[in-house]
Amino acid sequence: MGSIYLIRHGQASFGADDYDVLSPIGIRQAEVLGEHLAQLGIRIDRSVSGDLRRQQHTANSALQQLEQAGIATPSLEIDSAFNEFDADAVIRSLLPDMLGEEPEALHILRNGAQNRAEFQRLFAKLIGRWISGEHDMPDLQSWQGFVEQVQGGLTRLLEQADSKQNIAVFTSGGTITALLHLITGIAPAQAFELNWQIVNTSLSCLKFRGSQVSLASFNSHVHLQLLKAPELITYR
Repeated sequence: MGSIYLIRHGQASFGADDYDVLSPIGIRQAEVLGEHLAQLGIRIDRSVSGDLRRQQHTANSALQQLEQAGIATPSLEIDSAFNEFDADAVIRSLLPDMLGEEPEALHILRNGAQNRAEFQRLFAKLIGRWISGEHDMPDLQSWQGFVEQVQGGLTRLLEQADSKQNIAVFTSGGTITALLHLITGIAPAQAFELNWQIVNTSLSCLKFRGSQVSLASFNSHVHLQLLKAPELITYR
């Protein structure tokens, strides 16, 4: 059987003008991941990333550690099917209809770094509306459209894969959530309950034979836990 390692990107710059940049912690997380893979002696036959900078930076930082350990690494392939959904677009599109019941929501969402707990509560509420399909809009990618995007990326990956390859996919939490939904049949709402637990640079492993795929492990972040540095375990 082959293995697909789903790797969430390192910590991004939450609350900054440009979220799509790894923070110093995010860079360190990616380096630690690469060191861990090298210590395990895992051979990566293919590496794939979405086209977001935080995904590619995580990939390049981790793969560099493998190279420094003398382990050959493949060139990074880019497939935008593994991009994250546009969370800002979800907020912009669905927030206005929620302001009647959440009058402080706009202020909280604009200042998320200072209101993390309330930001998460409101964001989860907006995601619930998005995945329900009851609030779809012509100019907003639907949850179903996002799932189909991710399904297309997985199908391409499997069609091009050899039976015993180890493939690393550097992606995002929402993408991993869509894959959990597709592979296990778990309901979208339940999948997003798991989403909130996905640690930056965690590893989830899929096993595949031909077009058959199963979930082997989820959200492993032992590479961070072993350092006994709680500040390296982040979720956004």
